[in-house]
Amino acid sequence: MAELMKDYETELEASFKKIEEGDILTGTVISVDEKEVVVDLKYYAEGIIPAEDYSREPGFSLKEQVNVGDEVSATVVSKDDGNGNILLSRTEAADVLAWDKLKELKDSKEVIDVVVKGIVNGGVIAYVEGVRGFIPASKLALNYVEDTNEYLNKPIQVQVFDIDKEKGRLILSAKEILREKAEEERKTKISNVQVGLVTEGVVESLQPYGAFVDLGNGLSGLVHISQICEKRIKKPSEVLTVGDKVKVKVTAVKDGKLSLSIKEATDMMAKEIEEEVIELPDSKEEASTSLGALFANIKLDN
Repeated sequence: MAELMKDYETELEASFKKIEEGDILTGTVISVDEKEVVVDLKYYAEGIIPAEDYSREPGFSLKEQVNVGDEVSATVVSKDDGNGNILLSRTEAADVLAWDKLKELKDSKEVIDVVVKGIVNGGVIAYVEGVRGFIPASKLALNYVEDTNEYLNKPIQVQVFDIDKEKGRLILSAKEILREKAEEERKTKISNVQVGLVTEGVVESLQPYGAFVDLGNGLSGLVHISQICEKRIKKPSEVLTVGDKVKVKVTAVKDGKLSLSIKEATDMMAKEIEEEVIELPDSKEEASTSLGALFANIKLDN
């Protein structure tokens, strides 16, 4: 047993001697406090990463954002910090490794959770892999954001939009994620629409081939020019104007799109009106009844 322990220690010592300053090592976090992170490197000594060398992100908290069990890569600053530990710097390693990781994130279009840490002209700042990233105001939401201050210290999901390692430029975007989510929600809503439904909408645009009608709740559909009215027209603007309220019937739901018909909705309403017409009684019967009603309450003097 003693020989096995000696061999193990000899092997660790040998591996420890191979470590050089500037090497990047990967280990597992075994302890965290406000001043430093202790990392198990599977070497003769443990690694120590001081708080100031862990992240450049403003307001970064070791206690809140680093957990025991996390895997960390860091650069060897010194083989001995004076207490027999290996002094490490995660920020130095990030400068080397981060851009490769950022390229992977861009290629995979992975969704990343970040927190907005700063407001600058034309957008906001967030950090990914320790690198300062810029999110333009035009990429924060589906529409341009005028007041970016509302995003400060708020979590947001982004993707790597563009990177330039040589210039140290990292551009992030939330817009593509939001657009994809909106499209999924729209398709879900459309899939729940029943063919034959008659509803009201507002003409939102006119095209040579038909009119797009806004049905509300994020839904819209196309009324083909042949389905606008009974008479033949050359262009939708002959009978419709943007902003008109119209009754439409859903005629088809296909490939996430709604086909609508004003003509069929009009025909259905006309038929319903015909069925609701009250049949008047025969004129003779009406006269007789009316005379009886007139004399019913009259008392004649004897």
